[in-house]
Amino acid sequence: MSKSKLLFVCIHNSARSQMAEAFLNVLCGDHFEAKSGGIEAGSLNPLVVVSMAEIGIDISAQRSKKALDFIAAGELFDYVITVCDESSAERCPVFPGGSKRLHWGFTDPSGFVGSDEEKIERTRVVRDAIKARVQEFCSTAGTG
Repeated sequence: MSKSKLLFVCIHNSARSQMAEAFLNVLCGDHFEAKSGGIEAGSLNPLVVVSMAEIGIDISAQRSKKALDFIAAGELFDYVITVCDESSAERCPVFPGGSKRLHWGFTDPSGFVGSDEEKIERTRVVRDAIKARVQEFCSTAGTG
């Protein structure tokens, strides 16, 4: 059985889409191959790396990518899922092709203010919400 290909997209591919990619590949990688990209490439958010490591998922070697580079390379996806927050949703791109398009809005950890501990606490909340949504997707897609 071939895997369905999925692309997660957010603004800078620094946090939300990276977490979603990692969760999907870990939780239902037998059925899906996930990639992620941003409207523009940014840099991986170090607090996101820490929050994922806390639950045993190492994304430290990941790099930020542009979503449009996948399209330019001719890659086709069965699903394109935008994970931009509601205030940034208008910047999330629409991709050509026959992919199913979904939107899962999550707050952007790069916008969190406060001490590092306050920011990591809020990042954990986003991380856990993304994990729950990916688990639901895996289940409803018949893989969980």
